[in-house]
Amino acid sequence: MSQHTPPFWEDKRLEEMTADEWEALCDGCGRCCAHKLEDADTGEIFSTDIACRLLDCHTCLCSDYPRRRESVPDCLQMTPELARTAPWLPASCAYRRVAEGRGLAWWHHLVSGDRQTVHQAGVSVRGRMAREQDVADSELEEHIVEWIHQEPEPHS
Repeated sequence: MSQHTPPFWEDKRLEEMTADEWEALCDGCGRCCAHKLEDADTGEIFSTDIACRLLDCHTCLCSDYPRRRESVPDCLQMTPELARTAPWLPASCAYRRVAEGRGLAWWHHLVSGDRQTVHQAGVSVRGRMAREQDVADSELEEHIVEWIHQEPEPHS
């Protein structure tokens, strides 16, 4: 009788993951790379459909991931603490899902075995983002969207 070994995301706390496991946890949706606006009075954060200039809006991956902070100094490094506490992190985010004990969604590449499932399921930002260089500062509020925070329907 063979013994079933649970996958690392079910067996380890976020802090216990290796660097490779941590990076593999990213689902490649690009939602966290959307610009956010903060209400100065309330502190409420709103997501927009404006992509970071380094986001490849087709692959939904950073075009210069290893050096992203050189070009975008305010780019945040995902950490276990952020996964647990960042209010702007989409509910669909694999880091957030694992931190909350919800496991990975059916469309995550570690579950489906295919990095295209995130796009096929409509989870990624592919085809839904404006490039930051194409949006004037005066138009930012017109780009606030809710879909970034919505989870897709369960797989049937």
